[in-house]
Amino acid sequence: MIYDNISGLLLLDKPSNITSFKVVHKIKRVLNVKKVGHCGTLDPAATGLLLILVGKATKLQDKFMKEDKVYVSSFLLGVTTDSGDLDGKVISKNDFSNIDIKMIMRVTELFKGEIFQIPPMYSALKRNGRKFYEFARCGVEIKREPRKVIIKEFDVLSYNKDNIKVRIECSSGTYIRTLAQDFGNVLKCGATVKTLRRERVGAFNVKDALDFEDADDTDKIIRKLIPFDELFEFAEASHLYIK
Repeated sequence: MIYDNISGLLLLDKPSNITSFKVVHKIKRVLNVKKVGHCGTLDPAATGLLLILVGKATKLQDKFMKEDKVYVSSFLLGVTTDSGDLDGKVISKNDFSNIDIKMIMRVTELFKGEIFQIPPMYSALKRNGRKFYEFARCGVEIKREPRKVIIKEFDVLSYNKDNIKVRIECSSGTYIRTLAQDFGNVLKCGATVKTLRRERVGAFNVKDALDFEDADDTDKIIRKLIPFDELFEFAEASHLYIK
């Protein structure tokens, strides 16, 4: 049976080592609905809040994609990779013994506000119908133009030897892997993302999300699903305009 009448937004806590596409496919299969989509890809290694739209709510995808995000991430100093995280090939290892917390705090200030990023090759952006990461896996480099993003908050939560834990509030379109790479370049030792977790998208918080282990249970999914009509209340709370 196809349940065309099921429409709404599901907050789901994505675990690591699974793609956002596979999460969406699973929800589509369990609910047995025709249309399911998500609002912003999380890398396979990343965890946290994934917004999944079901049924006619998929028409609102562009609206929710534009919302600000909050991430908690760990940057590994002294290492650079081709992907910007530990899933990639190590390009270099560098000395970071001269780095201290004062230097780190000064550098975070440089990235607050409007900045420009060059999107990574290992991303879901497309050129001629193919995703950038497909080109990257074939060893093909695509020219990318810098994009303006906004870093609203960039707070250091902890620092221990080669590991910096940070909390970042940013505009849609921000790549944390690119931020880590640029951060490491300024420190002149290199850096890459070790862990990444998305905690918030607009007014939605991962604390309210469905655990992925419950994603096989249709009843639990439906109980967590925010009905289409109620999305307007959330839109108002997060200053979205839904027509």
